[in-house]
Amino acid sequence: MSERIGIAPEEAILGTRDLAMARAMWRYLAPHKAILSLALVLLPAVSAFQLVQPWILKHAIDQCVAAGTTNGLALWAAAYAAAVVGEFTLLYWQTVATMELAQRSLADLRVDVFRKVESMDTAFFDRNPVGRLVTRMTTDIDVIQEMFAAGAITMVMDALTLVGIVGILFSMNAKLTLAAMATLPVMGLLTDFFRRRTRVYYRLIRERIARINSWLQESITGMSVIQLFTAEDRMAADFGERNEAYREANHWSNIYEAALFSMVEAVSSISTAAILWYGAGLVTGSGGNAAEAVSFGTLVAFMEYVNRFFIPVRDFSTKYAVVQSALTACEKVFGLLEQQPRVQTPEHLAPVPAREGTIEFDDVWFSYLPGEPVLKGVSFRIARGEHVAIVGATGSGKTTLTKLLARFYDVERGRILVDGVDVKQWDLPALRRRITTVLQDVYLFSGTAAENIRLGRDDIGDDALHAAAKAVHADRFLERLPDGYDSAVRERGSNFSTGQRQLLSFARALAWQPEILVLDEATSSVDHETEDLIQDAMRRMQQGRTSLVIAHRLATIEDADRILVLHHGVLRESGTHQELL
Repeated sequence: MSERIGIAPEEAILGTRDLAMARAMWRYLAPHKAILSLALVLLPAVSAFQLVQPWILKHAIDQCVAAGTTNGLALWAAAYAAAVVGEFTLLYWQTVATMELAQRSLADLRVDVFRKVESMDTAFFDRNPVGRLVTRMTTDIDVIQEMFAAGAITMVMDALTLVGIVGILFSMNAKLTLAAMATLPVMGLLTDFFRRRTRVYYRLIRERIARINSWLQESITGMSVIQLFTAEDRMAADFGERNEAYREANHWSNIYEAALFSMVEAVSSISTAAILWYGAGLVTGSGGNAAEAVSFGTLVAFMEYVNRFFIPVRDFSTKYAVVQSALTACEKVFGLLEQQPRVQTPEHLAPVPAREGTIEFDDVWFSYLPGEPVLKGVSFRIARGEHVAIVGATGSGKTTLTKLLARFYDVERGRILVDGVDVKQWDLPALRRRITTVLQDVYLFSGTAAENIRLGRDDIGDDALHAAAKAVHADRFLERLPDGYDSAVRERGSNFSTGQRQLLSFARALAWQPEILVLDEATSSVDHETEDLIQDAMRRMQQGRTSLVIAHRLATIEDADRILVLHHGVLRESGTHQELL
């Protein structure tokens, strides 16, 4: 079955790294030492209250019930009640401490995963679907939280309890203990078998839920296209196939979980039967050896201890499934944290140059796929304040130039200089603060119009924000909204027209006051009336700034100081509009 289901290469290479995952998780538990210490200190105390209860019961039976007297019975009953209350109280606070520890640790983990994703280069997002990354930060971390909720830390207490029970049982009667524990080696071997088998399917579950989330994110985003081309039935069938694969992986994990739980129940019943069969003879003296006879209270305590022995073992079969799933989720999450971006700020930075706004491409070669160059030896220089347009057929490499300029990718050969410094020697945030790009496909975030213009820049005051919006004529529609600049922006700006979203992106670019302005088909989605407004805004935005414009519309191109013509990744011509004509 595992061969038919298959394991994706990305998932299989991680291997079983339980100890490594535990060490990685410890890094997030260790900073919360006070809560962690409280949770761990309470564990042996809870275990002690549990272990003392059968001991109290034994003495109550032997000293009072078997002797036919009630003298002292109330005292033993009070001691038993105190042990139960102590167990309940300490277990409550231990559970509270454990869940608080889990919440704080996993909150730190979520932040680190998000920061890691933020730091990754653009090529990383080319390789990893959005749904997979969302799964890492939500579903996988939720699975780790389930491990804490299921009482994974109490497995330490369970181990202490088991060791304590075995020690007490041997002190009471070694032969009776051996009879009760005779089936444990078989259970240990079977548990190891189930561990190996279930890990395969837990990896499949994590992989396939990530695939479903990726598919759903893509499909819901493109739902208008699906409906426009009446592809609902085909898409539903595709989702059904993915959902069935996910169900199948869960089906086999459930089978192994059920088998493990049933095995523990069977072993528990066999051990109980062994105690009754062997212990009854010892109580009645039919075993023939008076020295080995045990009291009735001892047999009752024995039964109680063995029952309590199998309670954590039985719970372990349930916790085990959660722990295995959580360890698999840890492999995914910490595997993501271990990745390093290909594009990083260098250790040794060049001195920050003066704000000139000059750009130079020097024999730049680049390819997205090995052996398929998109740019081939491109060289040009843009002086301070120069307005340069780039034209060329689709796929000629125009947008790639802008991505390399902001260092979303690194060039394979050659170099790119901004203000005379190679972009590889820049601090990445500093480089990107000098360059503002306005894309054809404008992305707005949920929030307000003002927040989308500021985009996290608290130093952009209201006056600067309003001035930027007025310069690009965005104030005309913003001031007509019920809440003005504080009007809500829905997901991806769905409550604004294409032209309005474009004007907001211009206001954002102008408010950031960059030295270099990149416009990538920024006017292609607006009508002629709006384009006239934007052309006027662009002329004012470009004053005193270096601008690099990718456009097809004549009005944008003919105003350029120079036009660069790209063809199949090669710079074919350069000159003014009149010269090229």
